[in-house]
Amino acid sequence: MSFSLDTPSIQTLKSEAKSYREERARTGENITHGAALESIARAHGYRDWNTARAMLPERVASPVQVGHRVKGTYLGQNFRGLVLGVQVLSDMQHYQVTIKFDTPVDVVTSKLFSAFRQRVTATVGLNGVSPARTSNGQAQLRLLRE
Repeated sequence: MSFSLDTPSIQTLKSEAKSYREERARTGENITHGAALESIARAHGYRDWNTARAMLPERVASPVQVGHRVKGTYLGQNFRGLVLGVQVLSDMQHYQVTIKFDTPVDVVTSKLFSAFRQRVTATVGLNGVSPARTSNGQAQLRLLRE
C-alpha cells in the first residue's frame, strides 16, 4: 500500500484504511475496520483515529487524489494515466500533480524527432486545468477523472 497526499482528509484516511484492510485480508490476516483506521492514523503521525478525526477536514477540495485514473491532454496530446502524487500549493487554489501515463506521450511536435514522457509533474487549478500555457496559448495540462 502506498499513498502520498500532502493534505489528507478524513475521506482519504478512510479509503486508505479500506485498502489496508483488503490487503491484509488477501494475506489471510483479517482485521477490523477500526483496527485499520487506527493503523492508518498512526501511519500519518496521529496518536489514534480520534485525534486524526478531530484535526483533519472531512474533505479537501482537490481536482484528483492519489490513485485516481485520469485522462486529458498534455501539451496537446491525449493521455490516460494514474495519479501518483498530489500536493496543495501555498495559495490553496493550485495543486502539483504527478501522473504516470499508461502510454508514453510524445511531447515534441517536430516530424524530425520525438521525445516521449511516461511521467510528468505539473501545476493545475481546482478545475484541473494548468495555468501554464504552451506557445499556441493552450493549457499545458487538462485533467478529467475517468
